[in-house]
This record gives sequence, C-alpha cells and structure tokens, in this order.
Amino acid sequence: MRVNGTLVNYYFHCKRQCYMHGNRLNLEDNSEQVKIGKAIHEEKNDSGQTEIALDNIRLDRLSDEYLTEVKKSDADVNAAKWQLLFYLKVLKDMGVLRKGKLEFVEKGKSNKKVLYFDLTQEAEAELEKYIEEIQNLLGQEKIPEVVNKAQCKKCAYYEYCYI
Repeated sequence: MRVNGTLVNYYFHCKRQCYMHGNRLNLEDNSEQVKIGKAIHEEKNDSGQTEIALDNIRLDRLSDEYLTEVKKSDADVNAAKWQLLFYLKVLKDMGVLRKGKLEFVEKGKSNKKVLYFDLTQEAEAELEKYIEEIQNLLGQEKIPEVVNKAQCKKCAYYEYCYI
C-alpha cells in the first residue's frame, strides 16, 4: 500500500493502528469517533467546497496561500502536523507550493485552535525518513504490540486490541 496522510497520522498516533489500517484491516466504519470527525468536516467546511482528492490524498481545504487540515481535537498535534506536512510534500511534488494550517474544532469550544507550519528542507528530510519507516512497518509480518494508553479507549481498533 502506498503511504497516504492517514497512515502518516496513524504512524505517530499508534504504530499498531498504522499497521492494521495499512494492511487493510479497516475497523473505522463502525467507529463513533470517526463518524464524528467526518461530520465535523462536513459541518465546518464554510467555504462551500468539498474535500479535494489528488492522487492518493484528500485535502480539506486549499486556498491560494494555505492547505488547511481540519481536526476534531488537538489530542495529537504531532500526528496532525506530520499528516499536514505529508500533504504539503505531495503538493510540492506536483509543483504547488503552500503553507500549512491546522484547525482544531473542539466540541463545546467557541474558539478554534489554529497552528501554522511550513515544509522546510529539514522537515522534508525528516518526513522522507518517516515515510520509509512506515513502508518498512507495513511490510513486517508481525503486528506491533498494543500500546496501552488512555487514547486507546477512543480508537476504532479498540475492540480488536483488547476484546
């Protein structure tokens, strides 16, 4: 499987989740958290445009200046950041240069948190290393161990890992 933004996000969030998703064990269709995230994307897309599908990625919003990725919470900023940087790299490879913007739209909060990122040469080199690590992870025969963190309770793969 080719690396995509979801796999990059999962790699930082949980290598086991990344492995299962990348090896086509998809349990997300039954996940309430995933459904909430999709609903937020639809509701908060105030520009009227839908997701943009390019190659093997789906972009939330693309303007003249920014590629904007919308997340339902800032629970894992690092994973969201690298997913955004991956998208910026794919766009750069297509000849489209943008800055990155992460918008976190949390339930019950009137203000949304916004973070900005640029695809620097250093970040791009680090990203290339992570992409190779993800490809190696997906090619392993053995599934990574359960991480046993609080975040696991909200994961679409919770039942697979614990029940």
